[in-house]
Amino acid sequence: MPRGDKSAYTDKQKRQARHIENSYESRGVGHEEAEKRAWATVNKDSGGGKQSGSGRGKEVEHSAARKGGRLGGKASAERTAEQRSASAKKAAATRRRNAANAAQSAPK
Repeated sequence: MPRGDKSAYTDKQKRQARHIENSYESRGVGHEEAEKRAWATVNKDSGGGKQSGSGRGKEVEHSAARKGGRLGGKASAERTAEQRSASAKKAAATRRRNAANAAQSAPK
């Protein structure tokens, strides 16, 4: 089996790699680099392609997927209480304005 051959991977792993690759490309990463990163992520999660045979399965580890969740709240946590409060007030005002506009444009 030549290097780069994906025949040992399951359909699910191939699908995961496609989704991850599309995500990287949508964030501006080049096609080849996105593909490399996607397969590296799938390999980290699942331990690589699946080989046939009893007892050959490996437990799936989702640390790469959880990483994004841990990093997600970092920006919010670094903001001061005043900044978070101002953002909440702005959001509430926007919701009130949108509700008022919706009520005015509703057919009578």
